[in-house]
Amino acid sequence: MNKKQLSPESFQRDTFSALNDPQLRRNFKRAMNGLMEKRQAVFADVDEWQQLRELGRSVRANTLRKLPELLEQLEVNCTKNGIQVHWAESIDEANALVLEIAQRHGVKGVVKGKSMVSEEMELNHFLEQHGIEALEADLGEYIIQVDHELPSHIIMPAIHKNKKQISQMFHDKVDSGTLAESAEEMTAIARKVLRQKFYDADMGVSGVNFAVAETGTLCLVENEGNGRFCTTLPPVHVAVMGIEKVIERLEDVPPLLSLLTRSATGQAITTYFNMITSPRRSGEKDGPQEVHLILLDNGRSRMHSDELLQETLLCIRCGACMNHCPVYSRIGGHAYNTTYPGPIGKILTPQMKGLHEAGHLADASSLCGACVEVCPVKIPITDILLRLRHDKVESKRKISLAESGGIKAKTERLVWKGWAMVFANPEIYRLKSYGIAKMGNFTPGWLPILRKWTSVRSKPRFAKKNLHQLVREEGLRDE
Repeated sequence: MNKKQLSPESFQRDTFSALNDPQLRRNFKRAMNGLMEKRQAVFADVDEWQQLRELGRSVRANTLRKLPELLEQLEVNCTKNGIQVHWAESIDEANALVLEIAQRHGVKGVVKGKSMVSEEMELNHFLEQHGIEALEADLGEYIIQVDHELPSHIIMPAIHKNKKQISQMFHDKVDSGTLAESAEEMTAIARKVLRQKFYDADMGVSGVNFAVAETGTLCLVENEGNGRFCTTLPPVHVAVMGIEKVIERLEDVPPLLSLLTRSATGQAITTYFNMITSPRRSGEKDGPQEVHLILLDNGRSRMHSDELLQETLLCIRCGACMNHCPVYSRIGGHAYNTTYPGPIGKILTPQMKGLHEAGHLADASSLCGACVEVCPVKIPITDILLRLRHDKVESKRKISLAESGGIKAKTERLVWKGWAMVFANPEIYRLKSYGIAKMGNFTPGWLPILRKWTSVRSKPRFAKKNLHQLVREEGLRDE
């Protein structure tokens, strides 16, 4: 499904819609509470959690320090292993590369493992425009694809739906002869469709959780086995990866894997951990005949050039920040209207799409810091949010001043002079405060200039008497 246009207005509208959907609120409350409890249980040893967290951060920080060299090393070793490496600066370039590979092999159908980068590329929509069927093989992704929705979570894309809703959707759109009552029955319905698609697919597409520069190995984390089907049954495998996913050594994988699975779903390890180092070799019974790796930039190099913003690239896509976010857990992922919702989306999307298009997402935070406390690689999300807010205001201010030809600059200087005069004179300050309070209490809809502020907050009600008056009435000293 293609994404809608990002705007503050659409975000506010979709947020109010989510807040007024009691079923959605119940679904998220149940899901988020369960995920938080599971995560807390597997990180019960606080000292072990902090030590592992420090180790994970150091591994990812090492990647950022050596990113250009590690990417070159990865390309050399992947190529040596028989993996064909391609570079894409933009989403358009990445999609064109996938299409070129598909057309060269006469591909009509593609099966996809779960991949946030392919969502970032809107790959399904792109391939369908060129007559190629792209079917999601992850159960959660398959559910939302059938229901023509976007993922609402980076780990559990269908987390906004409950069992009854999924069962009815399968009945209406997949198998009208069955109304499943259990998760096992629903999985069986999906399996009937997906199993044949795995055998018929001409090409498999996957993401990459970690790419090891030392060995040229692509690592995939999953629970269902669909990723392994996508990367072994079709004759061609295309892996799409953000350039920040590279790590230096094979020994760097275990701490990151432990942090990822425990932070995401509360598991000590996932059911499947796939390590792909080459296409099928002589004498091997399975595996693709070709493996392609597409390294996507899409603004990541720009982030990497800034000392603070580059910490966004530490992310291992565990989703823990979303599960603990008081904003995300109440409005869900669809209100954000982006590939990456929640706290990580609020700092990643504005940098990818630009502050002019997605800068409003940085404002959708209480800055409570819950995301920072649970982030397994210690990303300073609140610091980055404040930086993005500052940059957004500054960019608007510069544009506004330029468009006004200096008029607004002069007006702003006059306003600040007036402010200084009022606050430097106690009598004028008291008079102004009293007047504003009186006007605020009796002006319908509050002041027009604050209408946006009061649209999401209760209008303040000023006291009839100020503190000085109350003190004098009590016979106390008024100083």
